[in-house]
Amino acid sequence: MNKLPLTVRRSIELVGLVVLALVIVQGQGIIMPLLMALVISIVLLPVYTFLRRNKFPEVLAIFLSILLMIIIISVVVFFIASQIAPLTDNFPQIKSNITNHLHALSAWFTRLTSISITEQTAFIDEQIESLVDSAWGFIGGAAGSVGSVFVFFGLLLIYTFFILFYKDILSRFLYSWFKPAAHPQVQDTIQQIKSVLNNYIVGLLIQITYLTVLLGGALMLLGIEHAMLIGVVFAIFNLIPYVGALFANLVGVLLTLSSSPELGPIFTVLIAITVVQMLDNYILMPGIVGSKIQINALASLVGVFIGGALTGVAGMFLSLPCIAMLKIIFDHTDQFKQWAILFSDEKPNRKLPNKLLHPKSPN
Repeated sequence: MNKLPLTVRRSIELVGLVVLALVIVQGQGIIMPLLMALVISIVLLPVYTFLRRNKFPEVLAIFLSILLMIIIISVVVFFIASQIAPLTDNFPQIKSNITNHLHALSAWFTRLTSISITEQTAFIDEQIESLVDSAWGFIGGAAGSVGSVFVFFGLLLIYTFFILFYKDILSRFLYSWFKPAAHPQVQDTIQQIKSVLNNYIVGLLIQITYLTVLLGGALMLLGIEHAMLIGVVFAIFNLIPYVGALFANLVGVLLTLSSSPELGPIFTVLIAITVVQMLDNYILMPGIVGSKIQINALASLVGVFIGGALTGVAGMFLSLPCIAMLKIIFDHTDQFKQWAILFSDEKPNRKLPNKLLHPKSPN
């Protein structure tokens, strides 16, 4: 392929990207749990290796590694469920608070426009009725999709088990695609991918912990209801680069609106989220997670949107690890080094020659 003209090679690469996107969209039910299982397997590999080094049988070592992952996920889910439970108990008060906020907003809107409160109320009632009908439809659809969630999680566990169990076969299959002279480079690539993913996932777990403690603790001290729930929701949404923070702010505002008859706590929540986010973005995150990935913000943001468009929320969560793996692979190949440059966050130390920046137009 290297003998082909450059334009032909780039055209083939772009066509390959389109075909890959179509395959991912059509086969996401199989590909996404497999891809997520691959990432989880790499993350669990140190635990598996530690158990094997301590004379645990192979199957038991894999089982205990997966069990550790299940326990961690269960603790997080239980914590979120315990924080959400009070919301259902206080539903009448939440409804009353939202109604009061709507009336205040309606009165303010009347002062700005000529639309009367009666007309606004009729419009709001109509929209609420439509929203309730849509909500029931969504709940029905969600109930129907519970089965698919269990199927996804079941496939994830099965794939993770077999990837760890057959890792030697998969490794031999991978090496068989390259000449023996290239095997050291392949090994170096695999080791870098393992290191980056492990550091990234561990960094994210640390980030979730300190964001929950910082934001939840600060809001609790300020007397905000559902403080820890806002903290943990913000920490989890923050796993989605850039986009997640917007949703976290929205959820924080909605939770505060539903639990407080005053608007003051909303500004308190927004200010607290802003301060914690700035502390995370400029001080904590770069040292804990950011330096391990080395992906520029443009590539991260585009990757998040592409992952979300192709496979939904799972794609948004996996976008950064996938881009990190691709960057390492591209760095170790001559054919795709241009794509590695596109993903990198390292700015060139020298400027391009003037003749490249300002080429002379042919006469």
